[in-house]
Amino acid sequence: MSLLRLLATSAIFLATGALHAQALPPGVRLGMTADELQAALPAAERVHRPQRLTGGLLGSWRAAPVEMAGLMFEPTFFFAASELRRVEYVAAAQSAPDSGASAFGQLVQWGRGVFGNELASRDPGSAYAAWTSGDADIYVQQVSDPRRASVRLVYKARQLRDGSEL
Repeated sequence: MSLLRLLATSAIFLATGALHAQALPPGVRLGMTADELQAALPAAERVHRPQRLTGGLLGSWRAAPVEMAGLMFEPTFFFAASELRRVEYVAAAQSAPDSGASAFGQLVQWGRGVFGNELASRDPGSAYAAWTSGDADIYVQQVSDPRRASVRLVYKARQLRDGSEL
């Protein structure tokens, strides 16, 4: 990736403002193809060793890190059946004095403002808040284990299941 493209991408994210940093990048939407992703994010790069998730999801594209809530998040774009099905922003928080709790709280506040009240859970060592918006599920997760503390913001295509499939 050229330095000029990296700077241009960073400028786009800065221009959108801190309040919009948690939204999907301009022009990116769940259900788009890899070619459409490249057109919307010209600086996006293919991942050399894609991450595999259940349901055939393949984390095959990434973009430049984005600052949100005081942490640097690395975005990964997951495709299945040639469609963007998941966008995952992950920030390591081991070096944060609170293991990312403040960033998690800021992202939850942002989510409340955009999507309304969350469905939340808290266990020893982790916290989770989730919303539904149209055809997408959005969630924020904090893992506070000192060895692998992280904060994750995920947009994923909503999959409704028939009760007989459960």
